[in-house]
Amino acid sequence: MLKVGLQLYTLRDELEQDFEGTIRKVAELGYSGVEFFHYFGRTAGQVKALLEETGLVALGAHRPYDVMLNDTEQEISFNLEIGNRNLIVPFLTEEQRNWPEVAKNLRLIGDKCRAGGAVLSYHNHDFEFTEKVGGRTAFDYLFEEVPAEQLQVEMDTCWVYYGGYDPVEYINKYAGRLPIIHLKDLKKREDGSPETVVLGEGEVDLAAIVEAAAAAGVEWAVVEQDYCSRSPLASVADSLNWIKSYGNQGGNIHV
Repeated sequence: MLKVGLQLYTLRDELEQDFEGTIRKVAELGYSGVEFFHYFGRTAGQVKALLEETGLVALGAHRPYDVMLNDTEQEISFNLEIGNRNLIVPFLTEEQRNWPEVAKNLRLIGDKCRAGGAVLSYHNHDFEFTEKVGGRTAFDYLFEEVPAEQLQVEMDTCWVYYGGYDPVEYINKYAGRLPIIHLKDLKKREDGSPETVVLGEGEVDLAAIVEAAAAAGVEWAVVEQDYCSRSPLASVADSLNWIKSYGNQGGNIHV
């Protein structure tokens, strides 16, 4: 059964204003874990103390590609101190998308993470599905070129969908290599651009994704809403309410 966490990027403005208070509110809402993306100047000791106070699990951290490449040991050390083993490359700029070079660098970073007691993952957007390398999607290329022991999958199921592919098929394809998924919903605007919305208010088949993820051995479903049309805190509360309702109906997800 999937555990439920929150990618804190959704609350980036709130965290900048009140880091500790916002983390406490996430715990009060009922999330089990948090996925960091920035620490807002806090030391590892301060973050660890806050997690211990709130009972939240540090389930992962999104850290920039260049930071992971150049400061790998420092990133590993900080995250192990706060209780997190999962270091995740979250995005590549257009200039960084030299896919053979990215694969080579992820192998290097993955080896350093493994040696240091951490796990490296890569988180997708839609461009990994629209860009091709030798007939393969960039997504498949990366995970075929970099072995599982060096790189795990953090699948953003919503971006798989928006990229034109079936998230359930991709979850099944990468079962056993997929400790974390992002659970996200969207609606397409008239011009075809995506609008991220509260879970259950969009067009993504979330129930099918949850059930496939549970069958594939996924540990964490991470809620993320890139942009919110209403208060971000209210939005993540409403998304958690959808999860609670689905879980109460027998869905394989637990809050």
